Amino acid sequence: MKQDKTTSKEPGKLISGAEALMRSLEHEGVDVLFGYPGGAIMPTYDALYDHRETLNHILVRHEQGAVHAAQGYARVSGRVGCAIVTSGPGAMNTITGVADAMIDSTPMVVICGQVGVAMLGTDAFQEVDVIGVTQPITKWAYQIRRAEDVAWAVSRAFFIARSGRPGPVVLDFAKNAQTGMVEYEPADVNFIRSYKPVPVPSDETIRQAAEMINQSQRPLVLAGQGVELGDARQELLQFIEKADLPVGCTLLGLSALPTGHRLNMGMLGMHGNLAPNVMTNQCDLLIAVGMRFDDRVTGNLQTYARQAKVIHFDIDPSEIDKNVRTNLAVVGDCKETLARVTTLLDKKSHSEWTEAFRPYAEKENRIVIEPAIHPTEGPLLMGEVVRAVSEASGHKAVVVTDVGQNQMFACRYFQYTEGRSVVTSGGCGTMGFGLPAAIGATFGTDRTVCMFCGDGGLQMTIQELGTIMEQKAPVKIILLNNNYLGNVRQWQYMFFGKRYSFTPMLNPDYDKIASAYGIPSRTIVDRADLQEAVHEMLSTDGPYLLQCAVKDEDNVLPMTPPGANVDEMMLEIE
Repeated sequence: MKQDKTTSKEPGKLISGAEALMRSLEHEGVDVLFGYPGGAIMPTYDALYDHRETLNHILVRHEQGAVHAAQGYARVSGRVGCAIVTSGPGAMNTITGVADAMIDSTPMVVICGQVGVAMLGTDAFQEVDVIGVTQPITKWAYQIRRAEDVAWAVSRAFFIARSGRPGPVVLDFAKNAQTGMVEYEPADVNFIRSYKPVPVPSDETIRQAAEMINQSQRPLVLAGQGVELGDARQELLQFIEKADLPVGCTLLGLSALPTGHRLNMGMLGMHGNLAPNVMTNQCDLLIAVGMRFDDRVTGNLQTYARQAKVIHFDIDPSEIDKNVRTNLAVVGDCKETLARVTTLLDKKSHSEWTEAFRPYAEKENRIVIEPAIHPTEGPLLMGEVVRAVSEASGHKAVVVTDVGQNQMFACRYFQYTEGRSVVTSGGCGTMGFGLPAAIGATFGTDRTVCMFCGDGGLQMTIQELGTIMEQKAPVKIILLNNNYLGNVRQWQYMFFGKRYSFTPMLNPDYDKIASAYGIPSRTIVDRADLQEAVHEMLSTDGPYLLQCAVKDEDNVLPMTPPGANVDEMMLEIE
């Protein structure tokens, strides 16, 4: 293993392993940590006391909040999020967030306390086999047993977390390694034998991709979060505009292309837009960029795009042919590969093909979208609330969501003009993600952070209102309250004979809860109050809770029923 050292040791000067961790984090450029102290990590927190000016520690109210906040920070900033917790239950409380970060490719380093090496395997107080638990859901999990290994382990962890396809790393920090003494020397790990984070495609592969695109008559691009992670929004724009390629975006890739761009045909997937889903099964060439063909995007794999040839641009070779068989794989960093292919593309117009999307878009707009965002009577709808917030923010806010109907309505009806604007739990679908992720996002961007949630998800991590109170984190919370676990209720309505088994919710007085935390709030029921309330929320300095009493049995449409073909979307529910 090759390491580059940038600073020499200070001969004879010994510091603790905990102090070495602090210096290593500073060496990596870390400026904010989300965490919660405890017994096995106490030496590290003691060292952190002397680094409060450079390492801004955010005390969350639950360890799950720490990892979700680190995710939110990473997703909007493009940097590695960092969380620090104690052993045993502290480490176990991070597992959901670690798994979430793994499937959604979020760069994160989680540092867990651990009992001393001499106590390992004895069932000591708050001892858990963290490495055994986290190895399947991380890019790397490592137990630091000696103070001498701290600098190397931290540098390696950050290199792995941020390089190639990003993801989470867990460092299990034994207590004796925290208290042991070492001559500190910063480490810069930038090479690991057998780990090739960015494969380099051949010139022939690039040429074949361009040739296939040039020959295509009905091409369709599927843009995923890999475009955002690879900082390739501009390259995607040049790629599609040169060859006039229509685009559908995945849930996590929604802000990879401005919503209003003429070639943006909308969102893919189960609750995506009708046009790109239907045309997936009519195109002659499918060009996937930084996406993994998730089952919520493909529907029935046996009928998915069978008529089309498939080019898959991805940085992770393991994604190639995993779900959808490809005709050509362009494995590499899409910022580079898209640019290289673009230079070989013919300047083309596919006006007849792109116009073929229009009737489907108009049909969806008439039946689904307009009634959702511009209703004239009845209770408030989630779609109209989301669109009102989008318009009032100039379509420039960062959208953080929880999971469920609130997530689908928020992602469908918010409009995006800037990159890194969507922070949501995609692969895991983690309820409770939204509030702590929004807190983390406020530390990673200066933009307005709007968090859409339902009454179910909010209560899963509602204790993080305490973090908002302490930090004055300017999270704009839009609670879409229908007194149901809405997404499960919709499925019960559609597929289980309207048997609402344990989905109705008895809710607390959220205004009183917000008041207890010193957070301004307002509840609206009438449509006539919506615009004023949204303006009040966005113009209020600091955090704000806007509770909207929405229709209790509103449904997210269109919808591809589970197991159905991708183009068999329901626009109405009988």
